[in-house]
Amino acid sequence: MPLIPNSEVTNRACVMEYILEVSNLSTAFRLRSGWYPATTDISFSLKPNETLAVVGESGCGKSVTAYSLMGLLPEHGSRIDSGTALFKGEDLLTMPPERLRKIRGSAMTMIFQEPMTSLNPVLTVGSQIAEAVYYHMGVGQAAAKARALELMDMVKIPAPQSRYNDYPHHLSGGMCQRIMIAMALACEPDLVFADEPTTALDVTIQAQMLYLLHELKQRQQMSMVFITHDLGVVAHVADKVAVMYAGTIVETAPVKELYENPAHPYTRALLSSIPRLDRDNRDLAPIQGMVPAIDAMPQGCRFFDRCPRKDDCRPDLLPLKNNPDHLVRCLLCEQ
Repeated sequence: MPLIPNSEVTNRACVMEYILEVSNLSTAFRLRSGWYPATTDISFSLKPNETLAVVGESGCGKSVTAYSLMGLLPEHGSRIDSGTALFKGEDLLTMPPERLRKIRGSAMTMIFQEPMTSLNPVLTVGSQIAEAVYYHMGVGQAAAKARALELMDMVKIPAPQSRYNDYPHHLSGGMCQRIMIAMALACEPDLVFADEPTTALDVTIQAQMLYLLHELKQRQQMSMVFITHDLGVVAHVADKVAVMYAGTIVETAPVKELYENPAHPYTRALLSSIPRLDRDNRDLAPIQGMVPAIDAMPQGCRFFDRCPRKDDCRPDLLPLKNNPDHLVRCLLCEQ
């Protein structure tokens, strides 16, 4: 199934310019030797009906950022050190737990990375969708079931009536991912975090999932933070991109601008490592080394040890001289 191209962003009927504004978010985890930052100084904004793709290697802090904003980090062993996260004008980081529970699952939801481990194995898939509707929309069980069947049909689950009583192990990975999407969209949220929703799916099913997410996003006029390590997917789903490395954002730009004029050495390295039909695979340039562990972060530029242009940088995230929408954390770039 071919992927449909991005259409122009349609402004939602909303008086606010941004549905989500994150400023200077820093999250830390406790290890045996103390507290260490997992993410540092994360800042981005998201307009209504806009998709932000957050990309980077595994271990760069993409999922930690989403879990921090959703309030899903474990109470012991993790903490938010600083920052604000305004969702429709309310700060998610200082919100009372009762208020956050009402928002989470209704106005703000998440599609988790591994559906086979995120779904409850002892409950039917239909009841798990209906549960979200029942608790967040205040309807009866019959109405919740009817809504669940409608959602299963919306995400193209064949024969919803018979599949409603199936358990997760009865379904394929692609079908379970559709169930996860249905659960996330059950209450018509304003914002969805999609945490690598196409991981472990084959190419054909991956294309179907991307098409489905785009179609449902346009239908429900919602915003999305799409987390992925696959830059090949980003061009089809995003309006703008934030590139993360070692717990910090190193570059952010509109999607077309990022592909045409990548500025940060890490972004360029990621793009150079993607196989292309118009280029011999022998031309691929793998990135040497590994993402540093949180207890071994280098001082200054965190990409220093792997950067081909090594310099003693201590960069801030600043706009390029001729493009205020293109921000780069690199002193070697023209700013």
